[in-house]
Amino acid sequence: MSMEEIKSRFVNEIKLRAYDDKYIDKNEEREILQIAIQLGVSVDSARMALVQVCDEHSYIMENAILKMIKDQVEVASGNDGKVDQKEFDLIFQNIRKAMQGKKNDREIKKMIITVMEDTGNNKVKTGWFSNWYSSLKQDLGMA
Repeated sequence: MSMEEIKSRFVNEIKLRAYDDKYIDKNEEREILQIAIQLGVSVDSARMALVQVCDEHSYIMENAILKMIKDQVEVASGNDGKVDQKEFDLIFQNIRKAMQGKKNDREIKKMIITVMEDTGNNKVKTGWFSNWYSSLKQDLGMA
């Protein structure tokens, strides 16, 4: 297989997985990278090509969104080690915009909470008599 044929096959594999929803989740990304390795392409080259194809075709990559969430949560908790409700809402709005309608509000909030829990940035500012974070987790069925 020539380099051009490998590149064409790789692009087709990406398009096949993102065609219906224009969204590449972690499992689809792993499958795409495995195919690239089978074709003799390095993981780094395959990942760069995946990002390039996604940019060209306006596909959303879940890993890019998760990194964006992680970065924003770290910034929000950076000054005092806690995320307040306004900061959470700002992160939510930013991610919602980046998702371009690929996930609903409930799924986006779950993603943010999961990243907060996984990174240990789940300390939040609460009111005297209420805890917005606990309430949100309970509403989402994550408590």
